[in-house]
Amino acid sequence: MKQYLLSIYQPDGPLPPRDTLDKVMEDMNAFIQETKTAGAWVFNGGLHPPNAATVIRVRGGEALITDGPFAESKEYIGGFVVVKARELDSALEWARKLARILTLPGNDTGLAVEVRPFQGEAAPRWPTTAYD
Repeated sequence: MKQYLLSIYQPDGPLPPRDTLDKVMEDMNAFIQETKTAGAWVFNGGLHPPNAATVIRVRGGEALITDGPFAESKEYIGGFVVVKARELDSALEWARKLARILTLPGNDTGLAVEVRPFQGEAAPRWPTTAYD
């Protein structure tokens, strides 16, 4: 089966009220359990905000370490789920379920969930030379 990364984008700024987050986390835990029961779960995790990041870049042969996010953004990846699916449509169905969970009460737009295949059998074959 192919593996897909479901990235959860969240806006920078204050978090919703605790009771709202508790409901989202309860639903998220149920979603993760559903993926496990279906045999689709590979891995999942939540991330700290971008200000907790450390960026390492090589310049002139020397590794430079910088605190904070790589780029300024209004949204960042707050968490992710890796699922196994036979085809993209199945991965998109998991993403639809996840996106519904991430729509807070009183909002008609939820957090974005980006679906990307891992390289290998899930990705299109990219030419490695001009002759491929």
